[in-house]
Amino acid sequence: MAKAILTFRSRRTRRRSRRRIRRIPKGRIHVQAGFNNIIVTVTDLQGRVLSSSSAGNCRLRAKRKGTAFAGEAVASNALSSVVMKRAEVMIKGPGLGRDTALRAIQSSRIRITFVKDVTPFPHNGCRPPNKRRV
Repeated sequence: MAKAILTFRSRRTRRRSRRRIRRIPKGRIHVQAGFNNIIVTVTDLQGRVLSSSSAGNCRLRAKRKGTAFAGEAVASNALSSVVMKRAEVMIKGPGLGRDTALRAIQSSRIRITFVKDVTPFPHNGCRPPNKRRV
């Protein structure tokens, strides 16, 4: 019997990106920064998603996903497959990586037309849960 030869890709070989580079003149960048994770989504003006990335996609685990370093890494990863000249930035959430994600977007030579904070907050809506008793 002939033995099947299995070929394994070594960790040193570099994977080729499967994403194709998309070129648009203007788009929107949504940054969702929570305490435990950061998600950056790049869309066109109609809202169709062109690229997205999160801290888990950038191989960050556990405590490192909510850090400022994660914000920079996620933003640069999401913008790597999109080429645009101008962008509107929407920032949502209270996380640490929101400012560094914005700096990473500025350093990628995209002209930012405006930055808007779209963090939702209640106008005295639902009743909050009771305080914990320990």
